[in-house]
Amino acid sequence: MSPPIRLVEVLELDFDLEPAPWPFAITYAASIAAHWAELRKAKPAVYNGRVLLLGPRELAQRADGDLRLRGAFFETDYADFVAWRAFGHPGERVDNCFSMAALRTADGAFLMGEMAPHTMNGGQIYFPAGTPDPTDVFDGKVDLDASARRELLEETGVAAEEAVIEPGWTVIFAPQRIACMKLMTLPVTAAEAKERIDAFLALDPHPEFSRMHIVRAPDDIDEERTPAFVAAYLRSAFA
Repeated sequence: MSPPIRLVEVLELDFDLEPAPWPFAITYAASIAAHWAELRKAKPAVYNGRVLLLGPRELAQRADGDLRLRGAFFETDYADFVAWRAFGHPGERVDNCFSMAALRTADGAFLMGEMAPHTMNGGQIYFPAGTPDPTDVFDGKVDLDASARRELLEETGVAAEEAVIEPGWTVIFAPQRIACMKLMTLPVTAAEAKERIDAFLALDPHPEFSRMHIVRAPDDIDEERTPAFVAAYLRSAFA
């Protein structure tokens, strides 16, 4: 049985980048290359860039009583990452730790995107997000706030500066995954935001999202296509 999904309110994220080889990538190099070759046949648009995964991490209490999530990321190929998932996460503990722009609108609804068929997670529905990469590193620190802002702009055309951004994070711990949710509220209705973002997506020949979905209440959650950790966040937000 998988460990339960756990939501924790965290004031601060503090992540270092510590360059080091990933033993999994070395041990399974031949199998990773074969897996990537097969994946490319099915999804030729996927790109083997560099990504950041989280190694050691700790949830610690600050002097003021608030919580801080801190840890150390390392850099590896995207091909290594997707093979690690496909092979059942072998080796020492590693987490896919990333941020999500939890996009809310002035009328209290949430706006989520449906991943386009050419992407790795085609058909799934969730907030703008992505595995952090080297562009999210500043002075040796991995900045998941910058990552959330970048993914929001790239995937929806919406700049984070247009939204009211809540302090702190809702961090969701799920098996091999840590999602850091940053609540961002746009000063428009869900219908207006959806129309704008859908128009933005229509101009891109290869958008990450194929279309947007409005979630106004727990009954609107597509339980089959929304990852369990995202559904858990939504139910908590609406509670």
